[in-house]
Amino acid sequence: MLTFYIIIIVLFLLSFTSLIVGVSNDAVNFLNPAVGSKAAKLKTLFILVSIGVILGAVFSNGMMEIARKGIFNPEHFYFDEVMFIFIAVMFTNVILLDAYNTLGLPTSTTVSLVFALLGASVGMALIKTSTQDGATTLMSYINTSKALAIIFGILFSIAIAFITGAFIQWLARLLFTFNYESKLKYFGALFGGISITVIIYFMLIKGVKDASFMTDSAREYINKHTAIILCLSFVVSSIVLEILYLLFRINVFRVVVLVGTMALAMAFAGNDLVNFIGVPLAGLASINIYIESGLGEGSLLAMGALSGPVQANMYILIGAGFIMIFSLWFSKKARSVIKTSIDLSRQGEGHERFGSSLLARQIVRFAVNSSKAFGTIVPDALQARISKRFEPKAYAIDNVDDRPAFDLLRASINLIVASILIALGTSLKLPLSTTYVSFMVAMSTSFADKAWGRESAVYRITGVLSVIGGWFITAIVSFVMAALILVVVYFGGLISIVILVVFTVFFFVRSNLMHRKRNLEQEEVVASISNSFTEETKDQLLQFTERINLNLLESFDNICDFKFKKIKKRLQKSLEIEADTKAYKKRIYHTLSITGISFENSGVYYVQMIDYLRETSDCLKYIIEPAFEHVSNNHKELSKAQRESLRKLGGPLAFYFNEYSSVLKNDSFEDLSRLNSMATELINVISALRSEQIKRIRSKNDPTSSSLLLINILQESENLIGDLQKMIKAYIQFRVSF
Repeated sequence: MLTFYIIIIVLFLLSFTSLIVGVSNDAVNFLNPAVGSKAAKLKTLFILVSIGVILGAVFSNGMMEIARKGIFNPEHFYFDEVMFIFIAVMFTNVILLDAYNTLGLPTSTTVSLVFALLGASVGMALIKTSTQDGATTLMSYINTSKALAIIFGILFSIAIAFITGAFIQWLARLLFTFNYESKLKYFGALFGGISITVIIYFMLIKGVKDASFMTDSAREYINKHTAIILCLSFVVSSIVLEILYLLFRINVFRVVVLVGTMALAMAFAGNDLVNFIGVPLAGLASINIYIESGLGEGSLLAMGALSGPVQANMYILIGAGFIMIFSLWFSKKARSVIKTSIDLSRQGEGHERFGSSLLARQIVRFAVNSSKAFGTIVPDALQARISKRFEPKAYAIDNVDDRPAFDLLRASINLIVASILIALGTSLKLPLSTTYVSFMVAMSTSFADKAWGRESAVYRITGVLSVIGGWFITAIVSFVMAALILVVVYFGGLISIVILVVFTVFFFVRSNLMHRKRNLEQEEVVASISNSFTEETKDQLLQFTERINLNLLESFDNICDFKFKKIKKRLQKSLEIEADTKAYKKRIYHTLSITGISFENSGVYYVQMIDYLRETSDCLKYIIEPAFEHVSNNHKELSKAQRESLRKLGGPLAFYFNEYSSVLKNDSFEDLSRLNSMATELINVISALRSEQIKRIRSKNDPTSSSLLLINILQESENLIGDLQKMIKAYIQFRVSF
């Protein structure tokens, strides 16, 4: 019995941690629209969200049965087996969600819970069927109909959220346009009235019936007078919003965003609180059932009683709500997850976090071709009128960081559509993923707003696909991890639970330290860019130059030695350098838009400098890549004369790179003439070596493939030196004009 009391204590401790990591992940669901549109200060938003979370926690009682009987059939499990399932699920949730938060990626707490319950239940069922006499079939242990309904409901919600969000956003933008200020006088109050009425209907009328404090008479009154309540809500809210606009010029969309933020936070707490405390509450109910049974052996008590109705303690729900609020106010990881979602849905261009992928390129190509085909059908005049209504608004704010990622209209649609879908799922007892719904609505509205332009579409789609792929990984990993932890706990007993607690604490602390370290590094980068940008630029150039130097000279030795593994390693290093310089170049837009740095005269030279750096890394790859192919294809080794040619080039190159680094490091621009002389001498050396190789080709002294390889090395080395010279000249002009 002591073991099970320890398990219930650990369950509630893990639920406390789960509330912290869960809110850090799910804060993006209800804060993304308001933060992205800059509807209010963050402190104001947190206050509204806190109110919504408490209300949602009170209304969440109807979802608690999912953890008790939604995935497995409790009547086929004994008390000790159920407790092992619950502890495995909680360990899985905490570890998995914290890992995603550390990476700054939004995932689904609902999917994590559902598949962890499924994995742990399947794991226990497999143990029973393989070790116990008289055990039934595997499928009889799982509530397959309910589990499949939940899984397909979650997947179906992705498509519904995207289609609904895109359609409603397109209609709203067609009506209001991006310059919607002039339309607010005519349609703003009606839009706001409808929005607030929808919120009241789904948040209160659909959610209030399951609140633990509601009486039967109150529920009956609301059910009978639903139409009157909705009509009064529409009329009163529309009139109030119109008065606020006419008298105080208060933006209706801002009011809708603030009310919607609180409503979506309420929907989140009402739907997702089960993901954090549903399992511990089910464990507590199991303990009570066990004590009331009077049986001394937990392995003799079947847990069919868990299938009965559930009524959670309201004080526990409110307490959980306050823990969620505390986490929201103080979580740094929540801001990282919010940033990912906002970056993928912002209206303007800028630095893209995600790269390109084949599937994303195919999707963009299909969309472009479809748009052209559609353009041949729709009259030009109609196309022009529609396009004009989708022309983005030009902000008068110079600092890019101070501009909203999207406007208040889109933020309103994000909140209203997501609130409706999530609350509808809650009222139907389906634990929809608030992350899936909110994220897909945000992506669909940005798509309808044409935020995914030709310059950014492939990167945005890659990002969306990466996040969706992460969701499927969540399902697979949570299923497998919960099953494995279940096996460990079942056979390891109390000792294994203690070890898992220690591991979870270690993982949680370590991930927080890693996240804090990464944030400090990012802050240091921002500080260096803002305060000593030229020094930071010089350091970057020095690092890249030294990496290119080391890789190039070592590749010459490896080519002469004809060692496959060593040349392969050089190729990998050159590809890393190429990727890093490519990423450095992609940050040009962000760098040139940083507040406090004037690029009025130096911007052109800065762009040129990075372009030449990029060309230099390409030259390095074009030297090593053919060498790797030459060795991997087992062609003949370089002749003695060819190896000697590479060594003749390697010595002067080493001296040149040393002088180059010295000029950069010390800003000794007066030594530039000496560096130019060394570059000229190197070009002459390369020309002489090229002439010698051509003579050997004519005399047929060297193999064809190795001759072509050496000619390529000499040519790309000459190009590399030329690009380095251009880069340092651009750097000097950049420093002088900065």
